[in-house]
Amino acid sequence: MFTHSSQPLLRLLQLVSPALPVGAFSYSEGLETLVQAEKITGAATLQPWLMQELQYGAVRIESAVLYQMYECAKQQDLQQLNDWNQWLSAFRETEELREQSWQMGRSLTRLLIDLDPQLREVLAEIKEPHHFVTAFSIAAAHWQIDAFSAVLGYLQSWSANLVNAGVRLIPLGQTQGQKLLLDLYPAIESTTQDVIQSSADSLFCCSWGLAIASMNHETLYSRLFRS
Repeated sequence: MFTHSSQPLLRLLQLVSPALPVGAFSYSEGLETLVQAEKITGAATLQPWLMQELQYGAVRIESAVLYQMYECAKQQDLQQLNDWNQWLSAFRETEELREQSWQMGRSLTRLLIDLDPQLREVLAEIKEPHHFVTAFSIAAAHWQIDAFSAVLGYLQSWSANLVNAGVRLIPLGQTQGQKLLLDLYPAIESTTQDVIQSSADSLFCCSWGLAIASMNHETLYSRLFRS
């Protein structure tokens, strides 16, 4: 039976679904560069790359900012939401990664307004361009998804998208890809716990490898992905 208490979980599943029309499937976040350079050649090299990103990379910062913005949205602190949204633009090290976040943010913002017109007012108060994390955090807070689940779902969705990119690029078998995703779950949970317990003053990452791969992506002879 459908009950009110199940709605936050269903909303979260919708937000992190690969069917969400935000274009996530078209981005590899530098993975395409690494595959073409033969730095990543299979599950044995893809898994540690993704684990390092979860533990120390840019996606860890994204998830930490997601949590900070979630708290701001709950408190209706629009100034802080705007500050974090602009901070994310400054944080992006390459044009491709910044454009990815903005494009997905625009798509999710439009979708949220169509799905839940009550979100229009708060989203309109955030200066454009909106980052994907910004729209995601506002929706999660509005739909009463708890903070831990929101961050956990975000990281799982990110991981699943890059595993699927690996399946297409390396290529990996579908079963091998799912096994790899399952093996990432401890790192996903650990990162979620870390960012929930961290303060806004303790944000750090080591993402120079991603930055170099991203900057080289636009010079590839042929590309399947936009980043």
